[in-house]
Amino acid sequence: MKRQVRRHKALPTVGWREWIQIPELGQFLIKAKVDTGARSSSLHAYDLEIVDRDGIEWVRFVVHPLQRDTEVTVECEAPLLERRWVRSSTGERQLRPVIRTDLLLAGRPWPIDLTLTSRDVMGFRMLLGREAIRRRFLVDPGRSYLLSRRPRRRAGGSSSAL
Repeated sequence: MKRQVRRHKALPTVGWREWIQIPELGQFLIKAKVDTGARSSSLHAYDLEIVDRDGIEWVRFVVHPLQRDTEVTVECEAPLLERRWVRSSTGERQLRPVIRTDLLLAGRPWPIDLTLTSRDVMGFRMLLGREAIRRRFLVDPGRSYLLSRRPRRRAGGSSSAL
């Protein structure tokens, strides 16, 4: 029996890590690990607080956008989409708040669901899971920053993207 080959439109290729932006949360760049082994995307967030705004639940939280930097903080808020059970890389199940927001990479915006959790012990402040990149990108696990550039550092050591 002859096997059919699916023809896909040419998709751009991302590296295993890329600089992305989440415009609805602020004008900062964040280095994300592209992880096809993770189903959902996750953002490092702490001081999470669910608030009621005219009968709609919102989540307020704080983000440290830069790796190994706890000085730079960004206060954020977004409508709460849902709470979802997620199994971490250690196998632990955790009920996490989920927001839906636009992600921006290489000038291309698209909506993603983003779980919020403490990623203090993780190497990256954000994990970009396979659901967010599905049918949009191919991944080259041996290369970095194929569609984004490292932000330039200012003289004081802070990122010009903040």
